[in-house]
Amino acid sequence: MTDQTDLPEDYGAAGGWGSMRGMARTLRETHPTPMVVRSLGRMNKPRGVMCVSCAWPKPANYSAFEFCENGAKATMWELTSARCTPEFWKNPAHSVTALRAWKDHDLEKTGRLTHPLRYNAETDRYEEVSWDEAFAAIGATLQALPRESAVFYASGHAGLEASYLYALLARAYGNNNLPQSSNMCHETTSVGLTKVIGSPVGTIVWDDLAETDAFFFFGQNPGTNSPRFLHPMKDLKDRGGKIITFNPVIEQGLVSFVDPQNPLAMLTGKETKISDQYHQLKAGGDVAAILGLCKCVVEADDAARAAGKADVIDHAFVAQHTTGFDAFIQSCRDASWAEIERESGLTEAALREAGDVYIAAEKVIGVYGMGLTQHTHGALNIAMLVNLLLLRGNIGRPGAGCCPVRGHSNVQGQRTVGIAEKTKLVPLDKLKELFGFDPPTRDGMNIVEATEALFEGKVKAFVSLGGNLVRAVPDQQRMETAWAAQELTVMVSTKLNRSHLFPARQAYILPCLGRFEEDMQATGNQSVTTEDSFSMISASIGHREPPSAMLKSELAIVTGIAKAAVPPMPGLKWDDWTADYSLVRDLIEKTYPDDFRDFNARMYEAGGFYRGNGAHERIWKTPEGKAVFTTPGQLNSLGFQDAPGRYRLITLRSNDQFNTTIYGYSDRLRGLEGSRDIVLMCPEDIDAAGLTNGQTVTLITDVDDGQDRRLAGLTLTAYKLPLGTIAGYYPECNVLVPVQHHDALSKTPASKSVPVRIEAG
Repeated sequence: MTDQTDLPEDYGAAGGWGSMRGMARTLRETHPTPMVVRSLGRMNKPRGVMCVSCAWPKPANYSAFEFCENGAKATMWELTSARCTPEFWKNPAHSVTALRAWKDHDLEKTGRLTHPLRYNAETDRYEEVSWDEAFAAIGATLQALPRESAVFYASGHAGLEASYLYALLARAYGNNNLPQSSNMCHETTSVGLTKVIGSPVGTIVWDDLAETDAFFFFGQNPGTNSPRFLHPMKDLKDRGGKIITFNPVIEQGLVSFVDPQNPLAMLTGKETKISDQYHQLKAGGDVAAILGLCKCVVEADDAARAAGKADVIDHAFVAQHTTGFDAFIQSCRDASWAEIERESGLTEAALREAGDVYIAAEKVIGVYGMGLTQHTHGALNIAMLVNLLLLRGNIGRPGAGCCPVRGHSNVQGQRTVGIAEKTKLVPLDKLKELFGFDPPTRDGMNIVEATEALFEGKVKAFVSLGGNLVRAVPDQQRMETAWAAQELTVMVSTKLNRSHLFPARQAYILPCLGRFEEDMQATGNQSVTTEDSFSMISASIGHREPPSAMLKSELAIVTGIAKAAVPPMPGLKWDDWTADYSLVRDLIEKTYPDDFRDFNARMYEAGGFYRGNGAHERIWKTPEGKAVFTTPGQLNSLGFQDAPGRYRLITLRSNDQFNTTIYGYSDRLRGLEGSRDIVLMCPEDIDAAGLTNGQTVTLITDVDDGQDRRLAGLTLTAYKLPLGTIAGYYPECNVLVPVQHHDALSKTPASKSVPVRIEAG
């Protein structure tokens, strides 16, 4: 029997020599040229390259090494010396069917794709095809299909210029089927925040980080997902601020940090303690936990007013800027501590301790990630965090606000320039004026709707601007079958991934340039722009020689497809835009003049230029014209009830991955090495289930919808987790997530609380 108190809690600090070893291991695997040092030195700086990994902002006062471990891994992974040429497919062992047995890591290790490829069903291999042939065939097939049967998906990588033209391509083709990677992670933010503060994105800017008194973290792991955030966190601790964390899993980036840019810290191993309090709540228990914090604030305010002392709640702010306050605070008073404890998995004493920090702090930033968004009632999680911030006026003033941390480097920006399935988010009248055609007015499909339509045989073609959808979306086994049954799949990619291995009747892989590589067009080397999590726009310009002369830029691929799939129109000047990306930025400015004023002139400003955010200025673009307090209808974010033998599965990313890209098998910040085929479970649950640590088990989705979803061959691993909560890796566990298991408002897959059973064997 393994007792929970015997489990190690400290797997080494984030950063430090562990970070250096992680980068060195990736360096050994990828063998990039020595020029990679120059590339890393240019990252996140004016006239350099914006990181291809996460969307964490770039400071105006940048350091000599403005990159983190995961940014360096992503760079080396892209700049690998390995090449996947057409010769690869001539190896007898390299049929598409045979490659399905390969690990994701090994597929990408084959290296950069060098030539456009077309699938040959007779040989079960991809073969080289010319760009002209590929574009012509893709265009002919798209033209022959019903317009609503084609989907144009975008991962969060492509720059604003390619993204704007991609959205234009879809609308000129005839639909708004523009799902995007945010549908799978932060669409809950876009929908949830818009509902309560009128902004689809976070409200803070870089300077707020230096002014805040406290960070309150919910379901976000900076050590793995945004390591450059660790520096502002360390700065806060150095000046005496507080960090309070709510997360079912102990994440070392929220425990301690050794600054790898500080020679003394590296020599001495001096750690900065990050979280002053770390609360391991149940998966899905955030609603109750935040309600408990709000209850503490309301009780303190009631007591202060009764004693004639200063208010705890910012009543002047509440009266001027909010609605729904009275009903919400009554719900705080009515909620019992017994209910809050049961649903959160935390004690009243623990929540009061956290509440005391919130009350004492003048300025607080609420930070969250997919631990809040990926639940059946994820939008309620976000509304509850906004409730907490509103109580003390912690939105729309220096040092305070709401900080969702995005993943893909331009996932937020793609939405800004029109990759959106909802027509209300796009100025269709401007598009008609600029380009002379009538854009479709019917809403398109998000990724869940597109996946469901794919399962029903209604989707006939998928064009993917980046991404690895077969691996990334829920219901993976059903997805593999449905993906291959289409008429056409087109994937713009840099490397092989699992989605290439389930080709449609016609399937094309179109290899593209990376952001570090020169993008030479008729007017010279082109710049591309991206938007970070703080709504800052920055430019990148590549400096590396492309790995193949046959590669095209993402933008050139988009326009190549557009010319073949869309009838010629005088206003659609695809060739001109390909020759000079500044013309596309002019179009973006004309379409979104408030956000992109003087776009071309400002894009190289240090730290980027701010496109603005109404909620940051306390301008609430809600129907009520005010920020909205939300009274919760339930005390958890689940869409199912607990039951004997049913567990809440959280899907995790390791320290050695970025989304579906697996760099290696070291998850050192959790003390896990060598395998991703594991499931984490607390010792008490292991004993209660009659299982043993190290045993081989199978997870089975506990949903009665006629589908058998299971993942076998997992090693049961004792780990410090709350009772009833288990964890396994994404994307491997996607096979267990039903497509209908999603946030009620945004349809974001609820991958942080999946009902499962666990069986031996």
